[in-house]
Amino acid sequence: MQLPRWWEPGDPCAWTGQGRGTRRMSPATTGTFLLTVYTIFSKVHSDRNVYPSAGVLFVHVLEREYFKGEFPPYPKPGEISNDPITFNTNLMGYPDRPGWLRYIQRTPYSDGVLYGSPTAENVGKPTIIEITAYNRRTFETARHNLIINIMSAEDFPLPYQAEFFIKNMNVEEMLASEVLGDFLGAVKNVWQPERLNAINITSALDRGGRVPLPINDMKEGVYVMVGADVPFSSCLREVENPQNQLRCSQEMEPVITCDKKFRTQFYIDWCKISLVDKTKQVSTYQEVIRGEGILPDGGEYKPPSDSLKSRDYYTDFLITLAVPSAVALVLFLILAYIMCCRREGVIQLVHHSAIQKSTKELRDMSKNREIAWPLSTLPVFHPVTGELIRPLHADSYESTNMPLMQTQQRFSFDNFSKI
Repeated sequence: MQLPRWWEPGDPCAWTGQGRGTRRMSPATTGTFLLTVYTIFSKVHSDRNVYPSAGVLFVHVLEREYFKGEFPPYPKPGEISNDPITFNTNLMGYPDRPGWLRYIQRTPYSDGVLYGSPTAENVGKPTIIEITAYNRRTFETARHNLIINIMSAEDFPLPYQAEFFIKNMNVEEMLASEVLGDFLGAVKNVWQPERLNAINITSALDRGGRVPLPINDMKEGVYVMVGADVPFSSCLREVENPQNQLRCSQEMEPVITCDKKFRTQFYIDWCKISLVDKTKQVSTYQEVIRGEGILPDGGEYKPPSDSLKSRDYYTDFLITLAVPSAVALVLFLILAYIMCCRREGVIQLVHHSAIQKSTKELRDMSKNREIAWPLSTLPVFHPVTGELIRPLHADSYESTNMPLMQTQQRFSFDNFSKI
């Protein structure tokens, strides 16, 4: 809002009219001030009414240009204002929108779009949508209310409905009136109905689709459901023949004669087309009888009496403790028996001890060669013949200096040669 000339920016008495050098507003200035305030308040709290029909696609564009007037312009005069603006939409009194209403805005520099297909349950009930615009430069907000008055359609629902999957479109591109009009025109040329309406538009991402890679201008894809008052044409039913069903199962493109009427602008995945005939569907709706919402009277609450017998938990406590303790004790005894009484390394330990004794004896002999000969060199019996074998040592000095292991090796060769 542009302040009058006699208001200086930052003056503390601009709004209160008090302080140093209090200034009085003239009647003309007062009228200008009231008019300006009224205009701003009317913009901030303005309500807009729309009247969509149940079962027919509803599209409402949140134009950034419309909300730019709510925010102050750039400080430099004449500079074009292109503030980033985002929108938040919710049902009045609730944190989110109704289930049938969706919202999309790609970037803060593009318009937001509310779209969806109103349901028959909301006919006659005004739906108030709070629209809050956020200026990402100045962090200011502006709020508008959109009142959706859903009207009942005479021919709702249309008996024949077909859902197409368009691969080369995003949902915001398909919601444009000229693009949607071109698509409905192509469908009308193929179907030839007397009445044709767009029922709903859904992004492929809302159906579990994957976000496309940012290459080759790939699109997310969009599902468009249309309804008509005449049966499906032969061209639309071509996808149901066995040959095309087989090609779809093999991930091949089916052969559709009327595809060329769409191919100039829309790439349709004919394997994902869905044809619904409402006239052949058996209604399974059961009327729900609603009560008053009050539970039947079950009488007064009767707590348990004080005459209940007490239960002794001492035995349960002992059993709970004794059984695990007994099992743990048995396992401990088994482990102790295996580790102490069933050791397979006892023989190896005895053999290792004998080797250690022989090694110690040989080391002692190397220190003093005048001591008695070791027990290993005394006369022994032959293990095969039983004859007494003479000692390995001799009285000569040369034999004494011969290493023990070499002498034993020679002795063993001699014995085996005799055998």
